[in-house]
Amino acid sequence: MQLHPGQVEEYKKRHDEIWPELVRLLKESGVVDYSIFLDEETNTLFALQKQTGEGSSQDLGQTEIVQKWWKYMSDIMDTNPDHSPVSRPLERVFYLP
Repeated sequence: MQLHPGQVEEYKKRHDEIWPELVRLLKESGVVDYSIFLDEETNTLFALQKQTGEGSSQDLGQTEIVQKWWKYMSDIMDTNPDHSPVSRPLERVFYLP
């Protein structure tokens, strides 16, 4: 994902104040560990999450609260027309179990 220049502090602030109903939805959907990392040179965001169960947090984009969060974040990061963050899937090139 890509953060707009000069928006690092605002991005951190919004996530420090993440909505309780969004946290509840993520946890109820099986997200047990979620981190977002920032490359400060490029403003690139990298999210990593661990999940239990069969579903994926990517399936939550149809929920009202996630759509509301995407719209809330759309002024500080690159987004698609539906306000979802522009993201690219990455290929795992190494894994140490």
